[in-house]
Amino acid sequence: MSNEPIRGIFTPNIAPLDQNGNINEPELRKYVDWLIERGVHGLYPNGSTGEFIRFNAEERRRIVEIIADHTKGRVPILAGAAEANTRETIQACEHYSDLGVRAVAIVSPFYYKLSPEGVYAYFKEIADNSPIDITLYNIPMFASPIDVETVRRLADECPRVAAIKDSSGDVPHMMRMIAAVRPNRPNFSFLTGWEAALMPMLLIGCDGGTNATSGIVPEVTRRLYDLTMGGKLEQARDLQYRLLRLFDAMLYSCEFPEGFRTALNLRGIRTGPGRQPQSPLQQEDLRKLQDQLYGLLTEEGWTDDLPTTEDQIASIVKQVLADLSKRGIV
Repeated sequence: MSNEPIRGIFTPNIAPLDQNGNINEPELRKYVDWLIERGVHGLYPNGSTGEFIRFNAEERRRIVEIIADHTKGRVPILAGAAEANTRETIQACEHYSDLGVRAVAIVSPFYYKLSPEGVYAYFKEIADNSPIDITLYNIPMFASPIDVETVRRLADECPRVAAIKDSSGDVPHMMRMIAAVRPNRPNFSFLTGWEAALMPMLLIGCDGGTNATSGIVPEVTRRLYDLTMGGKLEQARDLQYRLLRLFDAMLYSCEFPEGFRTALNLRGIRTGPGRQPQSPLQQEDLRKLQDQLYGLLTEEGWTDDLPTTEDQIASIVKQVLADLSKRGIV
């Protein structure tokens, strides 16, 4: 158990796939290096952006094994460990502990909507049996919400519960959690999963973020973090608004996380198509989004890794479509 808070930008990375829909290990290792070189504080495999729910348990473990092996301690790892029940989740915690990751992130129970008492009991059982620190993951749009009192109870009663990632984007809710927990647990970490409010969240006392956009423009989210924490608020505010345009385009123009996958391909990481089939209309929307994202990234000057000619862009599209065709999706 570490007394050091979890701080900084932890990237919930996409897991690249090959033409057969399997984990593309060489590309994943390349992606890890690319992220670390551009300043992320840590990595977060098996998050929502990484589509953990679309991999089986063996694949989820393999993703973390590859990243832990390739990272070699260069940055800490916050590994998504959510499984279908407490027994399998605890087994995942044990495995990731053996790999040396900093902590695990566990989403609140999903599918069945639980009461606050049910959410408390779920996390309490895991925390009492986990050999590794736990980050609660509150994402109410997909899972049972974790209310302030439940966070306070778990923080007070379970030393292994060391942090919360909140993806609601609700600033007052975050403030209430911080006010309820910090007096008794000053090293408890608060992470925002909503980069549309990264600067405001840092200013009210958050320790960092687990932000999908950091997987696309890691150098930009790192700079936003540094500017905010360094008190350079005018520059930080300007960058927050600029980042918001990219975030909104990737999130709202198609089904999550396809916009982020499209943008990452533009930055030179071959993600392959996701495991969720795309209809012809969706594929056309993604082609339009690719042009929009290319223009936005170019306009903002976030272009170090972007293709520079129409032929290069067309080549990316052709390869993605070829991968889809080989998998019988188009």
